[in-house]
Parts: sequence; C-alpha cells; structure tokens
Amino acid sequence: MNVEIQPALLRERFYPRSRQSVASAREFARMTLHAWGVTPRHDDVLLCVSELATNALLHGVPPGRGYRLRMLRFEGGVRVEVHDSGGGRPRIEGRDTGAEGGRGLLLVAAVADRWGVGMRVPGKVVWCEFATDTGPTLDPTAVEARRGD
Repeated sequence: MNVEIQPALLRERFYPRSRQSVASAREFARMTLHAWGVTPRHDDVLLCVSELATNALLHGVPPGRGYRLRMLRFEGGVRVEVHDSGGGRPRIEGRDTGAEGGRGLLLVAAVADRWGVGMRVPGKVVWCEFATDTGPTLDPTAVEARRGD
C-alpha cells in the first residue's frame, strides 16, 4: 500500500516576550515555508511575520506573557496569525512621515493580499494572507471556527 504523506497544514509555535524571538519566529516561518514547498511570496511572508511579531512584542504582550505564531497552508495560499493576550485593536493611522517607527501595519497592508484582526479572550489575533500557488486544501475560516477564537 502506497500512502502519500502530505506536509502539515497547520504549524504553530509559542514565543516568550523577548526581542530575540522575532528572529526565531522568522526562522520558524522560513523553515515552514520550505517544508511546504512554498517559494512564491516567500520574502513577503517573512517580512509580515517580522512586522506582526514585533507589533505583538511592542503593543500586545504583557510582561510575563508571550505570543503564538500560527501558519496555515490552504489551497492557493498561506495564512499567518500572531496571537497575543494584550488589549487594544491594531489599526493603521496617519503617521508622522519623519517618525522612526509606526509603519508595521502599513507594510503588512501593502504586501499581504488580506489582513485583519480578530478578538479572542484574552487578547487578539492579527492575521494576513498570501496567494501563492496550488497547495493542500484547507479553509482557514474552518480552522478558526473549530478553535473558537
């Protein structure tokens, strides 16, 4: 009997509240994309992982807590989710063009095909999606509904 083994359609990892975790999250995302055979949009996905992880650290992760990076592979795309337990709802606002920071979500909105924020208890999920190529079938909304987030 021949059985074809498909790569995992969902991968996730928890990270502590530490600036070093952004590089670890990016590396986890890079390895996941490689395992899934996703080459289109590779750099876009990694940029958005960095931005969402950094935003979680700066604005969403209370002291003593961490954040979860979840990646989902579905037919024709990849979804990246960053879960944190902090309050507030991320939004893009007019930024001072001379300011050093404050452009993370602008980058995500410019690079990703879709992005958004979902509330959970406690905290929120900031997500983005990328059309890539044909891949294993998974409806990310079905996973979200199953989780109850």
